[in-house]
Amino acid sequence: MRRIIFILLLLTTIDSLAQQTPFERSHKQETATYAEVIQHYQALAKTYPQAKLISYGPTDSGKPLHLLVLSKDQVFDPATIKKNNKRVLLINNGIHPGEPEGIDASMMLARDLLKAHKLPANVVICIIPVYNIDGSLNRSSTSRANQNGPIAYGFRGNSKNYDLNRDFIKTDSKNSHSFQEIFNIWKPEIFVDTHTSNGADYQYTMTLIPTHKDKLQPVLSTYMTQTLVPSLYQEMEKKGYEMIPYVNSIEETPDQGITGFLESPRYSTGYTTLHNTIGFMPETHMLKAYDKRVDATYKLLQTYIDVVVRDAKIIGENKKKADAAIAAQQEFALEWKLNEKKEEPIVFKGYAARQKPSEVSGLNRLYYDRNEPYTKEIKYWNTFEPSLTISKPIAYLIPQAWTKVVELLKLNQVKVQQLTKDAVIPVEMYYISDYKTTTRPYEGHYLHSAVKVNPTLQKLPFYTGDYVVYVNQPSNRYIVETLEPQAMDSFFNWNFFDAILGMKEHFSAYVFEDTAAELLKKDPGLREKLEKEKAAKPEMAKDAAAQLNFIYKNSDYYEKTHTRYPIARLLTNEHLTLK
Repeated sequence: MRRIIFILLLLTTIDSLAQQTPFERSHKQETATYAEVIQHYQALAKTYPQAKLISYGPTDSGKPLHLLVLSKDQVFDPATIKKNNKRVLLINNGIHPGEPEGIDASMMLARDLLKAHKLPANVVICIIPVYNIDGSLNRSSTSRANQNGPIAYGFRGNSKNYDLNRDFIKTDSKNSHSFQEIFNIWKPEIFVDTHTSNGADYQYTMTLIPTHKDKLQPVLSTYMTQTLVPSLYQEMEKKGYEMIPYVNSIEETPDQGITGFLESPRYSTGYTTLHNTIGFMPETHMLKAYDKRVDATYKLLQTYIDVVVRDAKIIGENKKKADAAIAAQQEFALEWKLNEKKEEPIVFKGYAARQKPSEVSGLNRLYYDRNEPYTKEIKYWNTFEPSLTISKPIAYLIPQAWTKVVELLKLNQVKVQQLTKDAVIPVEMYYISDYKTTTRPYEGHYLHSAVKVNPTLQKLPFYTGDYVVYVNQPSNRYIVETLEPQAMDSFFNWNFFDAILGMKEHFSAYVFEDTAAELLKKDPGLREKLEKEKAAKPEMAKDAAAQLNFIYKNSDYYEKTHTRYPIARLLTNEHLTLK
């Protein structure tokens, strides 16, 4: 009998050790490799019928993007889950693999929930084990120069050297494409993207970036700010991890105050906002011990689960209300600015910022004195207001040449229809009248900004197969904020349409001189416009080329498509034959 008991204890011990993560086996000093992460989840899925590891589309590494689904009733069909009125919580890990707390915390959390039979009945938990697989494979112990552990970790850039947390609109990576597939299939109500901070030193282990309250649909924003976020703060304090908003200092140190973080749609939580999903980027503090950072992440993820379980009914109702409101919404903000006059005091626990001579340069350098912690009120600016809004059109018409645009709309479950016969349609067209472009590349692009447009009404031919997108959908924000060129992260600003900015024809001055003279003789109005332009710009009177160019651009010889944004706005209810 003793021998049987010994064998049973031994088998239990072996099983327990087998389910331990590399983080636990290394005395909480190491983070799991990509292979170890997937092996762990494969073992869980094999052991527990409430877990399923699903492979989705490829990443730039050549490996598929995985999703672990934890479902108490063993239902793994997203449509059925929604039909059964369950909430979906999506946790994304390793978008920056050098910030791996979420990777290790999620491995332990999934195991513990399954092992203790504590999966909720009304919430399905979805976990992306490692999003940036490419960066996770590029492992070292030096790329995060300011970070306190773990021993080795992945790299921020993926195999194309993209920062994937800037790729949710432009979608240059296969990772982004596959993520959007997962997101739009599972339609989470709550999204969490785990990170590690950079920046100042302070007493907190965990900081938090919620979807910005002013950008989020008001029904969702009210719940988030009045119920969800306060619950997270209260519960985390009870668990020993008092939190603070992400420390986005207005100066070198937080002493003079911090501002909220306005995440545009290039970022994960900015992207999820376009789909009426409440998103969070928890950021652990880089200088805290790695085991504490993982523990704080574990406890925060558990808190998300608890709150979503508690509020499942209202979260579901709010999502339906938000989708309906966005489908009917008429005005949309395209740009935002911080209101510097609206501030609130918050209690902040920091360390005294000091100066001392640098051992490198001999000049003064900043350091934080951990022997002098403080608790004091600092200013917090967290109100952003629209600086540019537009009225939505009835629909957008997209010539079929712009295939990537249409593919991304479809990927995001935008309803896209096609003309079944040629038609001349009255539409509003934008001419790009001004814009700025970065002088250095950013994430593989020379980004545009400060776009100004000149809208004109035209009757234009559209052809069988051209696309029509009606702006009466729950995905209206994705539609408007990608297709309106002035929006912060529009497809235009990400260079999707740069071909329209270059002229394809021009003139030889010695030939066009005679043509221009004839035009001025035949069109007194054109001569008057030229004289007004010369009066406004005296230097033009001495510039023959400038005068010829002005006449050319105000004549029928000038190509009508130069700087004309190719996506049309339908402003009137035209009868269109569609499929």
